[in-house]
Amino acid sequence: MIGIRPASIPLHNHMDTKALINECLKNNRAAQKHLYNEYADVMLGVCYRYTKSLADAEDVLQEGFIKVFTNLHQYKNMGEAGAWIRRIMVHCSIDYLKKHSRYRNELSFEQLPLHPVSDENPAILLDTKDLVELIRELPAGYQAVFNLIAIEGYNHLEVGQLLGISEQTSRSQYSRARGTLIKQLNNISSSSIPKSYAR
Repeated sequence: MIGIRPASIPLHNHMDTKALINECLKNNRAAQKHLYNEYADVMLGVCYRYTKSLADAEDVLQEGFIKVFTNLHQYKNMGEAGAWIRRIMVHCSIDYLKKHSRYRNELSFEQLPLHPVSDENPAILLDTKDLVELIRELPAGYQAVFNLIAIEGYNHLEVGQLLGISEQTSRSQYSRARGTLIKQLNNISSSSIPKSYAR
């Protein structure tokens, strides 16, 4: 049943986030829909970085927003609401990988020797979409660790706690993921050089 929003709190695109969340906490369906619409597209992109298909990312998004609305009372207007929602989406993405066999079987978290990589970045420009696709081609374990470290800003201790692995394993997985990406980028860079300039 769609709730009737109070006339004193119009739901427009620039509605104050605090007021919007307060309305959501009152089970105002229109406010909840507004909050969902405000963040769904961005959060779908977050979920998509951890999965191998858009359909899986949409499943994670739905599970994530269920948790958002279930736990909204825990948001104390401390920090940006989008960052709080994003953390939930990241955790839901990791839970999804652990829960579904097609991902769980790819979560290779054995501790491996650090993979030597160069600190030099390949001289190639990729748009964000192309880079995301390269990251998504990594094995699920590498993909998860790389996203958590390089994109979300977690440290190796936090990644280890989130994934249930050691800090050293996180380091080795990230090193190998980064090495694989640099190799892919170098291959793209080499193949993009016109033959007339090849030496």
